[in-house]
Amino acid sequence: MSGVDYKEARSIYYFTVNDLNGEPVSLEKYEGHVCIIVNIASECGLSKTHFEELKELHKRYAESKGLRILAFPCNQFARTEPGDRSNIKHYVKTLNLPFDVFDKIHVNGKDGSPLWKYLKLHQGGVLGDFIKWNFTKFIVNKEGQPVERFGPNTSPNELVDSLKKYW
Repeated sequence: MSGVDYKEARSIYYFTVNDLNGEPVSLEKYEGHVCIIVNIASECGLSKTHFEELKELHKRYAESKGLRILAFPCNQFARTEPGDRSNIKHYVKTLNLPFDVFDKIHVNGKDGSPLWKYLKLHQGGVLGDFIKWNFTKFIVNKEGQPVERFGPNTSPNELVDSLKKYW
């Protein structure tokens, strides 16, 4: 993960994260794109529907509008992502997830990802800034700014009207 102080970062483009091979990826590669950043888990009750709808959003808008989806596996909620990189790669392939899936991270706590600390700093939650469950979604505009946050109970399909504001 990036060594950037999340409080000093001016956009998501200041961060580097690791892909599923453990290789660093600068988020500058997403500059100029509207992004959805989401924490995922393979064994969560929300997984099937969310994965299907995220795949559909990618299919409908990746080429036509430049939408990018950045998914971060996380095992902080009821151990719903217990797998290692190999397991995660397997389900990404099995489910044919077409969007970018990164290395497993923590979204909360002292070991939380600096990127996720940044997202929470700029789009706090209703009951606090912490992430409450899997499939919390942030919309990031073309300038790399987190502009909206949605909880797990908001389906990816419900993000379309919000996404349209930023294309």
